[in-house]
Amino acid sequence: MFLEVKKHLAKLALRGGEPVRKKPFQKWPIFDENETEALKEVLESGLWGIGGSKKAEFEEKFAAYQHAKYGVAVTSGTAALEISLRALGIGCGDEVIIPSYTFMATSIAILYVNAIPVFADIDPETYTIDPKSVESAISDRTKAILPVHIGGRPADMDALLSIARKNNLYIIEDACQAWGAEWRGKRVGAIGDIGAFSFQSSKNITSGEGGIVVTNSEDLYVKAWALHNCGRLPQKAWYEHYLPGANYRMTEFQAAILLAQMKRFDEHTIRRNENARYLDNKLSKINGVKPLKNDERVTRHAYHLYIFRIEPEAFGGLSKTIIARALQAEGIPVSVGYSKPLYKEPYLEYFKKCPLSCPYYAKQVDYSSIRTPVAERACYYEGLWLPQYVLLGTRDDMEDVVAALEKVRDNVDELKGLT
Repeated sequence: MFLEVKKHLAKLALRGGEPVRKKPFQKWPIFDENETEALKEVLESGLWGIGGSKKAEFEEKFAAYQHAKYGVAVTSGTAALEISLRALGIGCGDEVIIPSYTFMATSIAILYVNAIPVFADIDPETYTIDPKSVESAISDRTKAILPVHIGGRPADMDALLSIARKNNLYIIEDACQAWGAEWRGKRVGAIGDIGAFSFQSSKNITSGEGGIVVTNSEDLYVKAWALHNCGRLPQKAWYEHYLPGANYRMTEFQAAILLAQMKRFDEHTIRRNENARYLDNKLSKINGVKPLKNDERVTRHAYHLYIFRIEPEAFGGLSKTIIARALQAEGIPVSVGYSKPLYKEPYLEYFKKCPLSCPYYAKQVDYSSIRTPVAERACYYEGLWLPQYVLLGTRDDMEDVVAALEKVRDNVDELKGLT
């Protein structure tokens, strides 16, 4: 009887109360007859891969959209990062500086080319790579900086370009979450030397899988094209292989879908930005909830993720995992995002012999001794994410997000004892 009464009196849905929201948010992916007709056109053409026109058309249109001269459409964002590294000649014994708060593809691409990821911390206000931490990580082995435009928010490209010029380093942009994002009016991806995008199923424009390399350098474009197409060079013979390339080519079906997705992309980006600004205003008024800082040099945010911070003290010292569970029970699809910094991931064990202990590198790598305090705090205590499709909703949808956060914060005592 006591338990039944307690359940009846509970306010939080996780404890048996009524949730703030019972209806789903916008379904993803979004498609219509444009995608259907595009797929049909490719199917009926009989040119599903090599020989078709959709891939080339998409490469040209997407590169131009990102203010780049060249694009090479590939199988994934991870492949785009790997090809970018190889095109720059980065390999055995080279170090590449990356943020600790990012998806594993950022580091795995570096390890796949036998180079060494060096982990920098992030800015506490933006969660993008901290330029001061980058400077402190530079060594005589450093060849490149690989900033991540996390969640669609451009990193501080002014500071990073300055550091790169001063130290004769390349910049490879991980723009896999940042289609259309702008830094001082210039779209990311080709602000540095070369950049990578992803079109995986959760992404703001998607073909299920896929990626693209963009650059303003003709030399890097030719190398990237060869690396993604079995080492061939443009305008050369089919069975002449100049670089150690493989088959990373995007299919015509994927390119056709992406061309259709681009038609509604600007409309969706505008809506995401409007809703994100509304959430920034509302959430900043909730004690213990802090949106990330908006930098006026970011003239367009892609908002693949809406990332915000919670202060554990304001939520009874509870973990962000429990807070996320409570919000999910209220009907809000919040996730904890990255639960550990990259240098804590188990997969690094597979690279202990090579490249991490490679004689050519002649240095000892001990990721167990690394500490990036801001990234660790983001992973363990603070950072929560809303997926991009939530931001395609109505103003009432945004109010549900606000109401759920207020409800969980105000009734946090009901969550004590959960693990």
